[in-house]
Amino acid sequence: MVDDVFDEIGLKAENLHASYGAVEVLRGLDFEVPAKGVSVILGANGAGKTTTLRALCNMCNTTGKVTLGDEDITRMGTAEIVRRGVAHVPQGRGTFPELSTMDNLMIGAYTRKDNEVKDDVDRWFEIFPRLAERHAQLAGSLSGGEQQMLAVARALMCRPRLLLLDEPSLGLAPLIIEDLFERFITLNKETGLTMLVVEQNANLALDMADYGYVIESGEISLHGTADQLKNDPAVQEAYLGA
Repeated sequence: MVDDVFDEIGLKAENLHASYGAVEVLRGLDFEVPAKGVSVILGANGAGKTTTLRALCNMCNTTGKVTLGDEDITRMGTAEIVRRGVAHVPQGRGTFPELSTMDNLMIGAYTRKDNEVKDDVDRWFEIFPRLAERHAQLAGSLSGGEQQMLAVARALMCRPRLLLLDEPSLGLAPLIIEDLFERFITLNKETGLTMLVVEQNANLALDMADYGYVIESGEISLHGTADQLKNDPAVQEAYLGA
């Protein structure tokens, strides 16, 4: 657990366990995500990274406590957690391929009752200009990088307090990945959106993050600031190619 490190907590998980049937994947995780900051979760395949994000959204059998700001969301259903301000971009992007880029964005705003949806579309088109160029194009015909941008922008249309990103670089070319992560940095700096990122590309993830956690076999084995993790010999050997 991180005590008295962050001025304000965006998300807090306490004794988080998660399982699929009889198989326990998470074994008592304790972690915090700073409000308006970026945190990253590192770990090998099968360590429990994706399950951690799913557990926060109550998408698997979960015990423990999850607090969003000052509100306990532990027992809420997934849809209610979304309404409370958590947006989850899973692996594989998950756009609606037979709908246009614009229609995908509008679906992201379906829970909203305000009159500022168009303003938000313009805002995300500014951050992701490729989407503006392809606003009428079917999502299924976009490149992998463009689909990832669309998945993120669609999640942002619900005006979340917390954005969960699961392997956003998966399957993308290096130049596309660098551009995408630059967009994430801009997004965080310009909007103050709290972000929790699961990512295999540890170098890029730590360059973007304020704080990080390493998960091994469903438990947090190491945590610290991004600089501390970059300089940790075990992290360098396992994740940074040193």
